Amino acid sequence: MEAPRASPEALARFHAPEYVAALQRAEAAQQADPEDRARFHIGAHGNPVYREVFSRPATSAGGCMLAARLTADGGVVFCPGGGTHHGRPDRASGFCYLNDPVLGLLTWLDQGLGNILYVDIDAHHGDGVQDAFHYDRRVYTVSVHEAGRWPFTGGSDDRAGGQARNLPMPAGFNDSEMLWVLHQAILPIARALRPQAIMLQCGADALEEDPLSRLALSNNAHWGWCGR
Repeated sequence: MEAPRASPEALARFHAPEYVAALQRAEAAQQADPEDRARFHIGAHGNPVYREVFSRPATSAGGCMLAARLTADGGVVFCPGGGTHHGRPDRASGFCYLNDPVLGLLTWLDQGLGNILYVDIDAHHGDGVQDAFHYDRRVYTVSVHEAGRWPFTGGSDDRAGGQARNLPMPAGFNDSEMLWVLHQAILPIARALRPQAIMLQCGADALEEDPLSRLALSNNAHWGWCGR
């Protein structure tokens, strides 16, 4: 199925309308004016302006929201363009301009789900998602990520008011260790919570071939999660 582009009105479920408008302006002009750059971090702080700086993230967001609608009564949907877990309500962060996982989770909540588990196995801590639901007891977030890597959050003692579990991993973290974490940490949490729905953010930057992270996972680790 083709992911639809989310409208500015749909994006406003989480993102500030003035920020969404700034992304649209940046795409139209192919640059951010100084005020937008300073206020919204568009074209600054590792968030470059590129050809589809609004359209591409909005399409990923539309795909995640569609996935949530399709699975409201069960099933599995894979949204390959999703996963921009650093995006903030009013600014870009970590090359994430919109937060499509948050928008997908909110779509589930809007449809009446009240017990959701979000699992993030990206090399970076899923800070934007955790912070979005810090005070919402309907969403429990779990993040497996590389210790000491940007955004330098998600320590093992960070529980986000009791609604999160963070599992920072050392360099060289491999497939067998990931399998152990799955069975000894993640699945017990899932069995205890008995969630109505689970969202998995499986960022590919935890793979050994990634030039920035220092983790040593292979595709087998990701397939292992999908098979559970």
